[in-house]
Amino acid sequence: MRNIIHIYITDLKNITTNWVATVLILGLAVLPSLYAWFNIASSWDPYSQTSSISIAVANLDQGTSLRGTSINAGEEIIRSLQDNHSLGWRFTDEDSAIKGVRHGDDYAAIIIPADFSARIGTALSKELSKAEIIYYTNEKINAVAPKVTGKGASGIVEEVSKNFIQTANGAIFQIFNELGIELENELPTIKKVENLVFRIESHFPDLNRAMDTAIKDMNSASKLVNESQKTLPILEEIAQKGQKTAEALAGFAQQVSASSESLEPRVKQDLAILNEAAISVQQVISRIQQSDISPEEVKTLLKQGSDRAGEVAHIAERLSELFRKLDKAFPGSGAATAATNLISIRDRWLSLQKGFQDAEVALEQNGEVSAEQLAKLKQLADDVAKVSSEILNRYDSEIGPQISAGLAKTGTMAQTVQTELNRALKAVPDVKQLLQDASSGLAAGSKEALSVQNRLPEAEQQIKNLADRFRKLEQGGELQEIISLLKNNFEKESQFFAEPVVLKENRLYPIPNYGSGMSPFFTTLSLWVGALLLVSLLTVEVHHENINYLSIEVYFGRFFTFLTIAVFQALFVTIGDLFILGTYVVNPVWFVLFAVLISSVFMLIVYTLVSVFGNVGKAMAIVLLVLQLAGAGGTFPIQMTPAFFQSLHPYLPFTYAISMMREAVGGILWDIVQRDLLILMIFAAVAVVVGIGLKGPINRASNHLVRRARESKIIH
Repeated sequence: MRNIIHIYITDLKNITTNWVATVLILGLAVLPSLYAWFNIASSWDPYSQTSSISIAVANLDQGTSLRGTSINAGEEIIRSLQDNHSLGWRFTDEDSAIKGVRHGDDYAAIIIPADFSARIGTALSKELSKAEIIYYTNEKINAVAPKVTGKGASGIVEEVSKNFIQTANGAIFQIFNELGIELENELPTIKKVENLVFRIESHFPDLNRAMDTAIKDMNSASKLVNESQKTLPILEEIAQKGQKTAEALAGFAQQVSASSESLEPRVKQDLAILNEAAISVQQVISRIQQSDISPEEVKTLLKQGSDRAGEVAHIAERLSELFRKLDKAFPGSGAATAATNLISIRDRWLSLQKGFQDAEVALEQNGEVSAEQLAKLKQLADDVAKVSSEILNRYDSEIGPQISAGLAKTGTMAQTVQTELNRALKAVPDVKQLLQDASSGLAAGSKEALSVQNRLPEAEQQIKNLADRFRKLEQGGELQEIISLLKNNFEKESQFFAEPVVLKENRLYPIPNYGSGMSPFFTTLSLWVGALLLVSLLTVEVHHENINYLSIEVYFGRFFTFLTIAVFQALFVTIGDLFILGTYVVNPVWFVLFAVLISSVFMLIVYTLVSVFGNVGKAMAIVLLVLQLAGAGGTFPIQMTPAFFQSLHPYLPFTYAISMMREAVGGILWDIVQRDLLILMIFAAVAVVVGIGLKGPINRASNHLVRRARESKIIH
């Protein structure tokens, strides 16, 4: 131990008494800090500078006309981009845009074709054609820029799609609402026509009896005929007013046919959302059941699961209400069963929400969630997923087609009303003529009464047929139910279907800028680089005259010198991160202490490799640095790297050093720090064992090779 201390004290004296050595050592202590500082500063907040990334935009859209209204979706996009400063939009023509991307003046180009608005307008025609936005990108200029510009292009498409869905749904639901109001306003007229037909039908038995006794009681028959003649003009007048109703019903039939094509996919989309939400919750529960999850992450997942369950329960209730209305309008379509199942799904989601909330309470009180609670949550999630999947599977084969058939039947019913009203108008002159003839016959005498009596059954049959058609119309479907289904708040409905689910983001351990987020990686990397610089410029051997040290004394004595410099390297880089760069760190004291510890472990590993293996050890340290750059998950998540680096990840010192520094930056979870510290201590212990056990034998065995290498005059 005395010789170890002697070596260390001698090294310190040699450094402090030789100004050249002092300057060199000071430079070695500061140089790694510059490496970290420049990298952190250059990546401080790159995403706030995206407004300088040039994207050329060319609008060739010629616009179109929809129902007499001129639209130009391309111009709407240009106006919205002019107010969007997240990227550097450059508005130009097509040739200039493509040339700019090809020559690298622009990172990307967006071309809005001439038929863009026309293709969007095909949504109201039978032949649909999706609109296209042409996107060019130059991937040669920079590897990251295409990702940024691609996000901008996809954002344009998402905004156009959202606005189109909201506008199209709004127009459809507005048409439904107007039809429902118009049909409700004309309902009294329809009822008057219906009641008059029934009244005339009820008078015909009396008229027949009167005709049977006409010869005996001509006065009585004349009275009945006169009453019918008085009633008939009223019927004719109301029937003529009913022409407007017939035209409205005809328009209603056409609108029902058009709207039926859009209702079914919207409902299916919401059912798919329920199914996907159930699968998402299953994944959350599966993640909670894993053993490597932290209590904080469990708490976060339980909160997300609870919020998600409440939102989806609300969606299931709205869908159930819609299916109940569809069942009232179209009995036997299967909508009633779907509505019942959706109520069951809603109740299960509410139970699942309560289960999540109970689990949160249990976590707060006991520090963990019991296996029984997790099993109950999983069973509820499985039940919800099963029922949601069954409804979604049945929708295409049973429910959807039957609803479409019901809407088609409604259209047919409206056409029937129009046809029967037209027939009624055509039949009125015949009935009028018959009654006039009957009146003339009665006036002429009993001879003409027989002739009139023979023609009355024909008139009676026509009135009876018209009354039967009205009864059939009532039995086929209640008009009031159809009116209730059509009337709605079209603005709220269109907004809901345009964005049925809203993402609610909760940021855990927020870090205000990218540079601070990268400081754990660059700081850790600079400490390893600092260790490499030390072993490259300073010797690991001890050459004191007239003193023969043991290999273990040389190993520890010189290591303390390297360790002292490594500690100063850690202090310089971390204090500079905090006070020169202003890096965001939640726990600055632990940030410095963790860096000192990591620098010590790194120095021990690198020093041991060089002390034991010489120049080969330097190469090993460099190779280990290269592997850790890719395999430690410092920049990209390790799951995004090839399988080889994922397999190396748990065995690299960088993995646990970066993790420990991240805890100090974002907020410490001590169980993670304890794990990282334990594994770093294992690395240190292995290095010490290798240094003690192998330094002497390997150094003696390699002395001859080292002397021969030095004789080459190019290897030291």
